[in-house]
Amino acid sequence: MDDSYMKLLELYHRRGFAGRVGFGARPAILVVDFIIAFTDPSSPLGSDLDKPLSETVRLLEAARGVGIPVLFTTVEYSRGLEDAGLFPKKVSGLRLLISGSPWVAVDPRLKRRDEELLLRKKFASGFFGTDLAQQLRDQKVDTLIITGCTTSGCVRATAVDALQYGFHAIVPQEAVGDRAELPHVANLFDIDAKYGDVVSSQEVLSYLEQLKEPRKGPAIAPAATKIG
Repeated sequence: MDDSYMKLLELYHRRGFAGRVGFGARPAILVVDFIIAFTDPSSPLGSDLDKPLSETVRLLEAARGVGIPVLFTTVEYSRGLEDAGLFPKKVSGLRLLISGSPWVAVDPRLKRRDEELLLRKKFASGFFGTDLAQQLRDQKVDTLIITGCTTSGCVRATAVDALQYGFHAIVPQEAVGDRAELPHVANLFDIDAKYGDVVSSQEVLSYLEQLKEPRKGPAIAPAATKIG
């Protein structure tokens, strides 16, 4: 990190930002929009997301191993885009995301299981216009581990709403990605400063490993993470 970044981080800390929400007791993992339209670089919406996708695979293996809920999101519109609102005016590539198109399918490398819920959304947040909050509450979830893409769009929006709905938002930084480094780093910084905890994937794996044993004591509070 350069000096300006570290100085900004120190300023935020002095002013009371970047506190820790910590892990709760009952987590779920949400994979945001790792669909073919975003993970295939040949798509107008796509980019090289191989590394965060591979890291998400590691987290999914651990999550499934301890039996916590695993959920996915995709973005789907009707053929006439009547349900897309103004969004395609900003991002014309969204016109690809027609229900039933191969572009809206979850990337097969994630090996989504039939019992793992797939939420079909129209806009950025995984909560907006879906029953995600109710699904989590029904399963007594208090902690949402958010992976996927893009950091500056749907991941950030989902993290903001997770906080607003009362969930501990945890973002493993190696398991989220964006089209460019600048918006990726800037939004990780902002999520960590205001909405959730940006942590390493290893911290999440260590937390999930503890779920194999009876939990003792207070919820874990992740240490502040240097982003990038």
